[in-house]
Amino acid sequence: MDRRSFITKAALGSAAATALAAPAIAQANPKITWRMTSSFPKSLSTLFGNTEELGKRLSEATDGNFQIQSFAAGELVGGLQAADAVSAGTVEACHTVGYYYWGKDPAWALGSAVPFALSARGMNAWQYFGGGIDLYNKFLARDNLIGFPGGNTGTQMGGWFRKEINTLDDMKGLKMRVGGFAGKIMERLGVVPQQLAGGDVYAALEKGTIDAVEFVGPADDEKLGFVKVAPYYYYPGWWEGGPSVHFMFNLDAWNGLPKAYQSLLRTACQAVDANMLQQYDWENPKGLIKLMGQGAQLRPFSSEILQACFKVSNEVYAEIEATNTEFKTLWDSIKEYRKEWYLWQQVAEYNYDTFMMIQQRQGTL
Repeated sequence: MDRRSFITKAALGSAAATALAAPAIAQANPKITWRMTSSFPKSLSTLFGNTEELGKRLSEATDGNFQIQSFAAGELVGGLQAADAVSAGTVEACHTVGYYYWGKDPAWALGSAVPFALSARGMNAWQYFGGGIDLYNKFLARDNLIGFPGGNTGTQMGGWFRKEINTLDDMKGLKMRVGGFAGKIMERLGVVPQQLAGGDVYAALEKGTIDAVEFVGPADDEKLGFVKVAPYYYYPGWWEGGPSVHFMFNLDAWNGLPKAYQSLLRTACQAVDANMLQQYDWENPKGLIKLMGQGAQLRPFSSEILQACFKVSNEVYAEIEATNTEFKTLWDSIKEYRKEWYLWQQVAEYNYDTFMMIQQRQGTL
C-alpha cells in the first residue's frame, strides 16, 4: 500500500467513525426538559436561587440537552403542595423541605429536620455515609418519589417575636408560624402553631394574624423584613439544627432517564447541597450585622424552655415510634449516629471554636 492510499483510507475511516459516533452520542444524550416547582419565593436567593442553580449546572454539563426549568412557589402550585404535584406527575421535580408534609406521616420530617436531631454536617454525614438517603427514598417510593439532599441552612434561628419569651408561661396562647414537626412539640407547651408558606409569612405577622415567626436565619430573615414588626430575635432554632432541603423527582420520570443523566443529576444535587450551606455560612454573618443595625434584639431561649422542649420532644418520639414502623426505622438510625456525632463534636472543633469565639469577643481577631 502506498502512502497516498493509506492516508486516503485513514481519512475515510475517520470520517465514517465520526458519522457513526454522532447519532450514538445524540441517542445517549437526548433532549429532555423538566419543570421544577419550588416551595420558596424568588426573593430568597439562597433557597430559590439554588433551585435555579441545579438547572444551570445540568444545562452546562449537557450542552443544553437536559433542562430543568424552575418555578417559584405559587407559579405552578402552592409552596406546600410541591411534593404532592411531583408525586401526581403534574411536574417532574420540586425543591422543598420534607417536614412540610409531616401531617401526612411524621416520617416525612426525618429526611429534613426534627427537634434536637443532627446539625448540618452531622445530617450530611448520616445521609451520605450512614444510609440516610436510601432509607428516606424507601419511604418516599410509596408516593412515587425519589429524593436527594439539595441544600442545608445550618442551625436556624429561633424566630421573631413581638414580645420577650422568658418562661414557659410566655409561650401559652402564642400564635406562631413554625414549620413542620416542631409545631407538634410546641403545641404541647401551649403554642398555637401555624403552617404558612414562606411567601405568606410577613403579611400574617404584619397584620397580627400571628404573634411570632420562625423562618431560617439572618440572610433570609433580613430580606423578608420581620424585624420591622417583631424585634425580638431568639436563638437557637432547636427544631432545625441542620435541616436538609430536598430535590424530589417523580419516580417514573427518574426511571425513564438514561443512566448517565441519573448519575449527573445525583452529582449536581450533591453539588448544590454543598453550595447552599456554603452560601448561608457566607451570608448569615453579614445578615446578622444588618439586622442588629435595624433594631433586632438578640435573645437566647432560656434553659427552662430548652429543657422542657427536649423532654416533650422525646415523649412525642416515643409515642410515634410505638405505632409507625417507617418513622421508627429512620429515627433509630439517626439516634444511633447522633450519640457518636455529639461525642466527636465535644473534642476538637468545639474547643477550637470556643477559643476563637472568646478571641472575637475580646476584639483580638
